[in-house]
Amino acid sequence: MITIDKSTFIFLKNLKENNNRDWFTENKPQFQIEQKKTKEFYKTLMERLKLHDAIDAFKFFRIYRDVRFSKDKTPYKIHFSGSFSRATNRLRGGYYLHISPEGSFVAGGFWQPNKEDLLRIRKEFEMDTSEIRAIISDKTFVKHFEKLQGESLKTAPRGFDKEHQDIDLIRMKQFIVVRNFSEKEVLAPNFMDEVNASFKAMRPYFDYMSEILTTDLNGVSILD
Repeated sequence: MITIDKSTFIFLKNLKENNNRDWFTENKPQFQIEQKKTKEFYKTLMERLKLHDAIDAFKFFRIYRDVRFSKDKTPYKIHFSGSFSRATNRLRGGYYLHISPEGSFVAGGFWQPNKEDLLRIRKEFEMDTSEIRAIISDKTFVKHFEKLQGESLKTAPRGFDKEHQDIDLIRMKQFIVVRNFSEKEVLAPNFMDEVNASFKAMRPYFDYMSEILTTDLNGVSILD
């Protein structure tokens, strides 16, 4: 059984305390060991994910930070992370796993939808929210994620009625689901099972949003 090792967290904690190139160069052999083990965890997780969704790509993010436009000039991330993309332009949404002593989590959804997608989602919510509300109130969804998250406007978007009964959803500009894990949970033997179960719990939400974003307001496909 592939798990996240305690040594991985120890390395990341040490990296936080010594986030500089000299220390990293000296400890690079240990980094390469921890990176390889963690990447194998992600690869195995992808195979599990493929059993219940169509996945066409996996990306394991580099440890090196882009500091060009950041006030924080520390050169290295203090986490490992990776994402899994759904196959074809008919399946929208993506899965993400973040491993860190600072806080580990799974996430998915629509972080920065473009203006066309955002308007389409809002128009759908303006017409009918019965399906999305059923999805986000389902006991499995609530067990894993509690609620749909994301930033919202302070008032109604332009062109929408601020008194609309579903304005809470219409005002949203991000549509994200998140489940947090403690260090103890990450190091537990069943961690991969729990992550996979949370990814599986995202599927009804992803399928609903995919249908919206690949059709017009009449339900006609906009794909070729």
